[in-house]
This record gives sequence, C-alpha cells and structure tokens, in this order.
Amino acid sequence: MTEKFDILSCSEQELTEYLTKAGQPTYRAKQVYKWLHSGVGFDEMTNLPKALREYLKENAVIRTPSVEEKYVSKDGTVKYLLRLLDGELIEAVFMVYNHGNTICISSEAGCPMGCKFCASTLKGLSRRLTPSEMLGQVLCVQNDTGKRISNIVMMGIGEPLDNYDNTVKFLRLVSSENGLNIGLRHISVSTCGIVPAIDKLRQEDLGITLSISLHASDDETRTSIMPVNKKYPIAQLLASCKRYFEQTGRRISFEYTMIKGVNDTPHHAQALGDLLRKSMAGCPVHVNLIPVNTVKERTYVKSDEKTVQAFIDILAKKGITATRRRSLGSGINASCGQLRYSKNSNFSEQ
Repeated sequence: MTEKFDILSCSEQELTEYLTKAGQPTYRAKQVYKWLHSGVGFDEMTNLPKALREYLKENAVIRTPSVEEKYVSKDGTVKYLLRLLDGELIEAVFMVYNHGNTICISSEAGCPMGCKFCASTLKGLSRRLTPSEMLGQVLCVQNDTGKRISNIVMMGIGEPLDNYDNTVKFLRLVSSENGLNIGLRHISVSTCGIVPAIDKLRQEDLGITLSISLHASDDETRTSIMPVNKKYPIAQLLASCKRYFEQTGRRISFEYTMIKGVNDTPHHAQALGDLLRKSMAGCPVHVNLIPVNTVKERTYVKSDEKTVQAFIDILAKKGITATRRRSLGSGINASCGQLRYSKNSNFSEQ
C-alpha cells in the first residue's frame, strides 16, 4: 500500500507542484495552503470542488495530532498529551503571557540526548517528528483553545537540532505569509548544544532566538548531567554561540536548571558569571534560571527560592542579566515528558 502524501509538510511552492501534477490550476495551491494552515480537514475546504476534495482524501494525509488528555491550570496554562496518527504520544503546553499566547511544542517522540534531570529522555528516542507534526501541534492547540498563538518555544520533548532539517522546514512553514505567519522573532529554539547544527543554523537567515541548555559552568559537572558535553564541551559550545551572535545579531539565552547541591552554590554562580563574561564578551546574554522539575524516576531536588535569588544577585554583580523562569501551570502535575512516559505502557525496558 502506497503511503499517503504528507501534504501539511509542503511549502506553498511544493504544494503548487503537487496539485499541478494532479491537473489542478495553480491558484488552487493558495486555497489549499490557507485551509491546511487553519487546521481543518479536507471535507471542510468548502471552496474546493468536490472532486478535488475526494482526490486529496484518497491520496494525501494531514498529520495533525489529536488531544489524548489535557490539564488546565487556574492561570490558564493548558498541558496537552497529544496522539500522532501512528499512535506515538507527545506533549505541548499552552501558556498565557502579557506579550501574547505561547505554545511549547515537541520536536521528537522521546529524546536521544540522555540529560539526567529530564523525563523526556527516560526511554530514549522513538522517532523524529515531521514538519507537519510540529505544525500540527500549533494548529491543534490553537483550535482547541480558540485563541491565536503568537509565540512558539521549541522546548518540549526532543532535541530540535537532532531533527535539524524537519525543524528548519517547520520554522519556514509556521512563519509563512499565507500560513500562520508567526514572526520568527517570536520563536525560540532550545538546544542542548549540538555544535555543528548551531553553526549550520546561523547560515539559515532565520531570526529566531537561540536558547542554550547550559546547566553548568564546568565540563565535569555538565558531563555528569548532560552526556552531550562529552562530544561538545563547554568551550566549543560557547565559541559556537559567539559565532551565532556575530552573524545573526540575535541575543543568546542560556537555560540553567537549578539542582540542589549540584550546580546552585555561590561558587557555581561566580564561575558561571566569569565564564559568560569571558567566553561571550561583547555579546548580550540572558540567563534563565529554572528550578529543576520533580521527576520520580530521578533523584534531583530543586533549589529553594532563597538560593535562586542569591544566584541571580551574584550574576548581576558580574554584569550578567538573569531571571527566574515564571512559574505557570501550578496544579498541573507532570514535568515535560512525564505524561508521555506514564501513559505509554508499550515501552519496553532498554
């Protein structure tokens, strides 16, 4: 049986070529493209001829996920467990900020990077998501909430730069003028630090914000919690970050998970400040402090608020801007990856 055409992963030009080969006039592509990016099915594309709708239903597929479970917090945050067409489960989070509605999306089903504090890595990688499955998360959540999404963070399950080509295509699709038209400057891509991919990304002419999961200021500590550091140690990573800023002009954001007794002491703060001042000299940086999420399969404990504030104050004295990530979704249990892990009973031990 021939696999159906992944139509939601198409650029407008690719869609034009596909429909032209099917004997359709070129203007149909813009119509279909707009419908696809509104999150509807083929039957709902009411200005298309019935014969074309039937052709699309027979030959193409729209890879938009369905809502498996959702949890709503008092502050308006919604945590979604989404099911893909092949049964894989991923997660997305809808958050309300003063600057607009934000979605955190997944880029992979599972994650191969093995970070020790993260639930997403507990059973490794099942597979990478297609551009349509990333875009489909935005469409699904936007339609479910009835609210326009204006900001995207790629900080859900998976490592976006491990799924490089699909991530870049998703970024171009979601920002396209005739699609959702979400500005690239309103999109953040988080990476654990795959240096060749960061160097490649800076050549793409994308105005995104790059967020680096740093989490330590020395290689010994970082390697103990992030295996990727063995291949791309801190000096290589920060050199790549500096090149990224010098070419794009976009400020780098550094994520730093605060783990009690591991990386949260005044000494760690001093070392982080010194590291960033030296390695990122001349580059505007921001440190985003995140008390580690409780994951029952892990032993890490989050730093208390007094420790977090002391960390911020030390970095400020070093000239480094740092903030504590705003806590949204109180009352919604399960850190990123936990819903997927607990729900999927088909995982086998590795």
